[in-house]
Amino acid sequence: MGESTRQDGPHQGQPLVTAGTDLESADAALVLVHGRGATAQSIIQLGSQLATDGVALLAPQAARNTWYPNSFLAPVEHNEPGRTSGLQAVADALETATAAGIPTEHVLVGGFSQGACLASEFVARNPRRYGGLAAFSGGLIGETIDPDDYTAVEGSLEDTPAFLGCSNVDPHIPEQRVHDTADVLSALEADVTTRIYDGMGHTINEDEVAFVSEMVAGLID
Repeated sequence: MGESTRQDGPHQGQPLVTAGTDLESADAALVLVHGRGATAQSIIQLGSQLATDGVALLAPQAARNTWYPNSFLAPVEHNEPGRTSGLQAVADALETATAAGIPTEHVLVGGFSQGACLASEFVARNPRRYGGLAAFSGGLIGETIDPDDYTAVEGSLEDTPAFLGCSNVDPHIPEQRVHDTADVLSALEADVTTRIYDGMGHTINEDEVAFVSEMVAGLID
């Protein structure tokens, strides 16, 4: 998603909401991606539960509060240009952090629902060492997942910690897609933790917040 392959679309020119420690003095950052119908400010509220002092929070805003129009299980072309534009918004937020002197290995990329799907897709398609990936109720985007589409990309996630949390009966996220996502991330050499919660709704629970909070704390140890 670098300058040579930049894709401008409906989400470019939207605000990047920041909070937490100022970027110039932060040791780490969270790039957080909101869900369908939500806002950057709402995912910043989650970030404030995850972060400690020394961590900057950055959240891109989707145009009309929605990254792409259809289910993430639809054929990819049915969610363009929103999907590609959303991935560019994640790339731009990450670049904002790195331009301020925070190395990529100290940046955790995360999100909820649509945001978790974009976060997972971005990390898998741009493999390098990140501070972490936190996908709350989401997975890789597409009607089907072909691991070769991801592993053919040059690079490795180099033991990037990755957390995938979801309900076994989530009305939007099939459990199998979470496992398929974990398999792709593992093939890219991420250190993956998957937690499936019985009977949970489409939400984030305290166990997930506690686990990812520990991941974030590890960024500034």
